[in-house]
Amino acid sequence: MRMRKELLEMIMESSKDTYPNEFAAFLRAENGVIYELVILPGTISGRRSAIYQLYTKPIDFTLIGTVHSHPSGVTIPSDEDLILFSRTGDVHIIVGYPFRLNDYAVYDRNGKRIDIEIL
Repeated sequence: MRMRKELLEMIMESSKDTYPNEFAAFLRAENGVIYELVILPGTISGRRSAIYQLYTKPIDFTLIGTVHSHPSGVTIPSDEDLILFSRTGDVHIIVGYPFRLNDYAVYDRNGKRIDIEIL
């Protein structure tokens, strides 16, 4: 899997703007390249969690996973994150404070850390 650098920059800026609350969105990919964020209506951002209103998620096979921030800076998934990962796609990104371009980790639906190429 690959991701556009401009999208990673957008994720980090969105996370900074949302700080100290969590930022959360879905990821859209085409031909193996993650290129767009999809914000679900009604997503609630708090200091310790972000809550997706999954009933608003469209049936869209280009949505391949999620991204969210951890204002604590820790990019390890919580138990709740692992449940979300198992239900919402194959690629999940956690970005951590202070939200620099290397402050992220990527996981598969089972919570195993994976690598992605930044284009």
